[in-house]
Amino acid sequence: MDKKKKEPFNFQKLYRRTGLIIYDVISIIFVSYIAVIMRTDYFNVDRVEPHFLTAISGYLPFNIVITLIIFYVFKLYDSLWAYAGERELQNLVMGCTVSSAITGIGVQFFKVPGEELAVPMSYYFLYTFLLITLIFASRFSYRFLRSAKHHAEKNKNAKAVMVIGAGEAANIIIKDIIKSNYNTMSIKCIIDDDSDKWGKYIQGIRVVGGRDRIVECADLYDIDEIIVAMPSVSRQELKKILDICKNTHCKMRALPGMYQLVNGEVNVSRLRDVEVEDLLGREPIAVDIDSIAGYVRGKTVMVTGGGGSIGSELCRQVAGHKPKRLIIVDIYENNAYDIQQELKTKYPELDLVVLIASVRNTLRINMIFEKYKPEIVYHAAAHKHVPLMEDSPNEAIKNNVFGTWKTAMAAATNGTEKFVMISTDKAVNPTNVMGASKRICEMIVQTMNKHYNTEFVAVRFGNVLGSNGSVIPLFKKQIAAGGPVTVTDPNIIRYFMTISEAVSLVLQAGAFAKGGEIFVLDMGEPVKILDLAENLIKLSGYKVGEDIRIEFTGLRPGEKLYEEMLMDEEGLQDTENKMIHIGKPIELDEAKFFSELERLNVAAKEESPEIRTLVKEIVTTYHPANNEADKTEEHKEMLKQLAEKINTEE
Repeated sequence: MDKKKKEPFNFQKLYRRTGLIIYDVISIIFVSYIAVIMRTDYFNVDRVEPHFLTAISGYLPFNIVITLIIFYVFKLYDSLWAYAGERELQNLVMGCTVSSAITGIGVQFFKVPGEELAVPMSYYFLYTFLLITLIFASRFSYRFLRSAKHHAEKNKNAKAVMVIGAGEAANIIIKDIIKSNYNTMSIKCIIDDDSDKWGKYIQGIRVVGGRDRIVECADLYDIDEIIVAMPSVSRQELKKILDICKNTHCKMRALPGMYQLVNGEVNVSRLRDVEVEDLLGREPIAVDIDSIAGYVRGKTVMVTGGGGSIGSELCRQVAGHKPKRLIIVDIYENNAYDIQQELKTKYPELDLVVLIASVRNTLRINMIFEKYKPEIVYHAAAHKHVPLMEDSPNEAIKNNVFGTWKTAMAAATNGTEKFVMISTDKAVNPTNVMGASKRICEMIVQTMNKHYNTEFVAVRFGNVLGSNGSVIPLFKKQIAAGGPVTVTDPNIIRYFMTISEAVSLVLQAGAFAKGGEIFVLDMGEPVKILDLAENLIKLSGYKVGEDIRIEFTGLRPGEKLYEEMLMDEEGLQDTENKMIHIGKPIELDEAKFFSELERLNVAAKEESPEIRTLVKEIVTTYHPANNEADKTEEHKEMLKQLAEKINTEE
């Protein structure tokens, strides 16, 4: 049997403990005499009654030994005083109090015969107070010295921080930053629009003025980072403040919302980077949660493409509305695994089924529907990347068009109540195969709605901030790499919505659905991609052109400058939610449509080079973009010159 390895003797602990014991002995001696001297006028030793000193001196050796034992029992020689807290303080006070109480008894044994008191009554109170003070000073000086050392080191290398907001949230975050010995931030000033707070202090930090002084003070105090501590401010006001902050070239971070403030969850670790979403300048889109919960609760719900950015958010929100069972179908196992683990942790009671399957596999999809009989299906599985689908158009048709066809047929023949297909604004007057394929998908679900009891609908929306393929993650990677940030064209615009907003509206549109509708989500005002790029560079604390450059690369295959949300011939109807509209179904020759689909199916399987021609016969509004013009050296040179101008202006 191996002998247990003997730990080396801790000399540092011995030296520290010996030093404390010597200090305590000196303190006990000092306190024993000074407590009786302090009660005389002007601390005159000659006026101290001799019998008091006799009693104190007689008990002193016993006092030293007993007090050291008491201190040992109360762990005053074992604690890590550099990290001392409330428990250590309690032990210290109790140890000194017990020692003083025993002293009060002990000195009586050394009372001079014939004298009424061994020591004066005031002696006990002075002795206790002075002993606690000296022992506290010795122990907690470790913590104070350590704190002072770390604060000095922190201030030497810390980032200079400006806090915007002088309310409760700011008070909490400032306090948390100041008390943290390991934080790398040093708060220099506070900004608030309330003039009554100007010149006053929060945790020793001065409120220097309103938002009009943000740029001035950022330069004056050499600010590196700005923290917006205003969780209750409206999105419109937040945008106005951030628009000012962008001109400082400081990195920007923000506190969470009011919910976290009310629940005491505000601290440094909760700070988040200010995102481009904060600059959209509008409040989060509101949805009728009751209507969503009403038709999802207690139902078996399936989400195809459930591991993707849209599909996974659908799963999260559906799981929160207590379905009977949630079935996630995805061909990519890593994404499916991630959302599975997330939901199992957050919703342990959820009946969750995660299946790896391709919507192109007819037999597999039919078997899944036959076994689980989903009542509601959200069909989010699709190829969505426009340039990639331009290079592989047959794959777009196989996956998007016939994957939708097979999944919709399985739903219709297995009693599914509702089938909601996720479409895109690129289906309107498409200039690329991906958009045209999604338009055919819309035609499929509208046609099938006429022949089956299942309510088939489509929901169309634009770009989603932060989704896979979105420009925002790409821009962030490019900024992290030091640039350049690539924008296809200075005039390109897109409609944007957050993932959670888009999915919430998809769920509510499903609740509104009666069958055959194409729901169109109101995406608000379009946003220039160039503005997004510039704002993201500034929000990251860099200067456009100086730190991070912007380059124009030209429109990609199948890409157009702007997207439309509604085809001219569709018309528009309002719903109960002002953000959701209904496009009128387009009449089509079904016999011809089915015949064209069959030809398209054969062509896709045979990898026909004529696939675009066949797609155009079905989607008459499909006009493939002439990308050759975007590839000319002359056009590239024009874009390069424009990028140089933008970078120089910054």
